[in-house]
Amino acid sequence: MVRRSDDEFVTPPGSDEDVGDLASILGFHIRLAHGAVYRHFTETFASLDLTQKQVSVLWLVDDHPGIAQSDLSRRLRMDRATTMAIVNRLQARHLLRRTASAKDGRKQALLLEPEGKTMLAEAKKAVLEHERWLKGRFTAREIDRLIALLARIHE
Repeated sequence: MVRRSDDEFVTPPGSDEDVGDLASILGFHIRLAHGAVYRHFTETFASLDLTQKQVSVLWLVDDHPGIAQSDLSRRLRMDRATTMAIVNRLQARHLLRRTASAKDGRKQALLLEPEGKTMLAEAKKAVLEHERWLKGRFTAREIDRLIALLARIHE
């Protein structure tokens, strides 16, 4: 890609990077950006053997001890089956546990095990490394704007 202005890049026609009319498709660029972010995340977290969703679950349970699995699912915008599978995997690794909810007898509360707290602390270090890589491509003002723009899509 060649920089045409401060915020515009173009691919010279006929180059190996030329994607033709796809270059004007927003969804195409979102997919490419997601792929790059996902690859870097996977590389950064390889030693921890955690997925993005597993880290999010551990983090949210730590921020909200006793959260119900259904509330976790809703806040992370994941379907219940996916959430249950993630919780089952994390519980099998002794990173979190289910217990009876003190607020609602029909629900189970989720709590981190000591190993889960240790793993989350390591994951947070990796998240900071990953965020430095990602945010290093933007100014602080661009980051704020990008988050606001992306929120329009997912909210």
